[in-house]
Amino acid sequence: MSFTVAIDGPAAAGKGTVSKAVAAHFGFAHLDTGLLYRAVGRKVLQGVDAITAAKTLMAEELQAPDLRTQAVAEAASKVAVIPQVRAALVAFQRDFARREGGAVLDGRDIGTVICPEAEVKLFVTASAECRAERRFAELKQSDPELSLATVLSDVRARDARDSERSEAPLKPAGDAVMIDTTTLTIEEAVAQATAVIAAKRPG
Repeated sequence: MSFTVAIDGPAAAGKGTVSKAVAAHFGFAHLDTGLLYRAVGRKVLQGVDAITAAKTLMAEELQAPDLRTQAVAEAASKVAVIPQVRAALVAFQRDFARREGGAVLDGRDIGTVICPEAEVKLFVTASAECRAERRFAELKQSDPELSLATVLSDVRARDARDSERSEAPLKPAGDAVMIDTTTLTIEEAVAQATAVIAAKRPG
């Protein structure tokens, strides 16, 4: 049986944490689709053409240890606006989504473009200020010179880039359930998501 959960939202809203938790809870496979774009961005930083990088992406490249760096995140956001890059990665995501046993995919356009027929669609969001604080706490250990103001500026710039791009802009699907994590604990956000999925899961 295939059962797809699509979870979208902006950077640092908590969708990755929620996605991993609900996948573990229900025994579903999980794909952080942002890693696909990060892996392509990483190859671009190494000098590979973006479209070539997307077309030749291998699953093992999603395990690279430096995919979570700020430089790779910036590169990922830039390659994600290229229509040919997005097209090259669509098939990979759709195949994963319909695998037997259920799948959770999180990203920017899962419910709107990749899996519009997903059985459950969630949109996990939070205020830009809250997301910047979370990202700053995550990055300041490895980059002591980093300021909260810089991170907030980066978050807002990325939001604009993701939501204003012509190809698959970041926005909630019409039938997505919104979860605003600004004032929620991780446990509360996961509980909300789990309840929505449980209500729609057959059996």
